[in-house]
Amino acid sequence: MGRRGQSGNGGGGDVGVLLDTAVRGVVTAPEEGLDLALDTGASLLAASAGLWPAVSRAALGHADTAVGRCWSAGWRPADLVRVVRRDLKPVHLALAVDLIAAEGRRHPAAVLDRRWQEQLRELEAEVWWPSDEAYLSGFAQRHRLDRFALATVLLELLRSWGRLPPIAPVGPAPGRAAHSSRAEQRQRGPVAGEPRMLSRIRALLAKAESTDFPEEAEALTAKAQQLMAQHSIDEALLAVEGADPHAPGALRIGVDNPYEGPKTMLLDAVAAANRCRVVWAKEFGFCTVIGFDADLDGVELLYTSLLVQATHAMQQAGARQHLDGASRTKAFRQSFLVAYAARIRERLTEATERTTSDAAAGRHLREDGTAEQLVPDERLLPALKARTEAVDHEVGRMFPKLVSQRVRVSDGEGWAAGRAAADRASLRGRSGEIRG
Repeated sequence: MGRRGQSGNGGGGDVGVLLDTAVRGVVTAPEEGLDLALDTGASLLAASAGLWPAVSRAALGHADTAVGRCWSAGWRPADLVRVVRRDLKPVHLALAVDLIAAEGRRHPAAVLDRRWQEQLRELEAEVWWPSDEAYLSGFAQRHRLDRFALATVLLELLRSWGRLPPIAPVGPAPGRAAHSSRAEQRQRGPVAGEPRMLSRIRALLAKAESTDFPEEAEALTAKAQQLMAQHSIDEALLAVEGADPHAPGALRIGVDNPYEGPKTMLLDAVAAANRCRVVWAKEFGFCTVIGFDADLDGVELLYTSLLVQATHAMQQAGARQHLDGASRTKAFRQSFLVAYAARIRERLTEATERTTSDAAAGRHLREDGTAEQLVPDERLLPALKARTEAVDHEVGRMFPKLVSQRVRVSDGEGWAAGRAAADRASLRGRSGEIRG
């Protein structure tokens, strides 16, 4: 890992003040004065090759504070990267990942929750530079930038992060104490960090992904769905016994253009079928999903799977249409995805109700996927109702001012094709996105 330099002499303190002044000027600059603020700040930072190592050290120190402030305001690693990906360029994204990795040196892995650690792994956030004084030179060499260009990129990134407002947190910030739920505790278990039930679900979905036979994929996916539902039911009953008294949690899932409205509808359909709620932050390109931990993982897994299938089905259906213009194509796709989400909602709701009815009658799925008949448990339905109410209460606490939003349908062919595609969807887990 890179070592931190000491402030010492040699102008380090002056460089720190210079950097703070440059960042403040850029963050507070109005849009019409931004170019001037960027040019002025970057020119000052890049003026001397001899001071560049001190600028590098000061930049990482300033970024530690800026990133830490974002953590305190409710943001998480994937959120900060998503903001950069939406608004800036790939070079800003690479710098953002490095700054997140640098700030991460302050926090041992033990104080980070499971999803935080997963986000860092997915970002591949790691300290690759030998010392903080050498960081900017190394980054410039990697991305073929001169000092002025890199200073500009740094200031643009810090402006983006520095203007973010506080948002509702979906977990503890690093270094803040939090009670671990039973599900979180099991994530530290021996089977690749996952409960056995979830490991089996993933294994079934992996087999469904790899088979070339649709009927086999359908059977494997159906079994995985049953296990997901049973896992949620088991967790609800354990909560009745007092084994897991914790409140609902939350996670954020990116939902970007194009067709962000229908994508959000699809996520909401998956979440509702799993007793979760969705709140869309359109301006930031993500949705917050609120629910119990046993349900949140399934929502994320199933949503990304359906998004891939919707993409493929939409492209196939669109290729069969004789459309006469780009606006008609866009209307078709919009209507297709709205109808797809609506039909998926119906299918998932039916599946959830059927699994719940079986469980209430005492029909139980073991972790190995086989069924057993137990004595019906009268506590189940009240327990599930209590969890739904707890999720609703948590939504009200996190988001006291919510508004609903409609998504328009303007193409009848797209609507019909979308419903037909949803009927064919196998509901299996894999990642992907819809592109225009």
